[in-house]
Amino acid sequence: MRKLSHPEIKAERKDIEKIHEYNRNPIYVLCDNIRSIFNVGSVFRTSDGAFIEKVYLCGYTPYPPRKEIEKVALGATNSVPWEYHKDAIEVVKDLKKKGIKIAVLEITTEKNYYWNLTKADFPICLIIGNEISGVSKELIDEADISFEIPMMGMKQSLNVSVAYGIAVYEMMRKLNFE
Repeated sequence: MRKLSHPEIKAERKDIEKIHEYNRNPIYVLCDNIRSIFNVGSVFRTSDGAFIEKVYLCGYTPYPPRKEIEKVALGATNSVPWEYHKDAIEVVKDLKKKGIKIAVLEITTEKNYYWNLTKADFPICLIIGNEISGVSKELIDEADISFEIPMMGMKQSLNVSVAYGIAVYEMMRKLNFE
């Protein structure tokens, strides 16, 4: 075994000039009032890696162009479709009209885990929330399902971009490798 060189890795990746020709994973993410610019950049980079359909940035979530986002995203704002909307509820209602299931990554009274997803749950939009207050009650009320990541230690949650990475890659695994 040896580490691949940058040219070898690049040769295996999608071509940005032909990005519109590839089928994306039917996963959307909605960022509900994320406050950290760096978390937004991480969401973009993770979304590129998972090749999701679209990122929705809502409320006071920072949005491109911002050099702080680009510092973490490393150009993923150019390879991942995204939109900014002040009102997240409008986005959710529009997605529901299109037949997209709405999931919140949040600790709720309906304990459910992301690994219980099936292919029938797609397309899906995963809502991730504010670093302090989580997903808003209004969005939880609109959700079809909630997921949480089990926490075994003293803390009740992970960093929002880390939690998103865990959940979206499990979603991608369910779609492509089961």
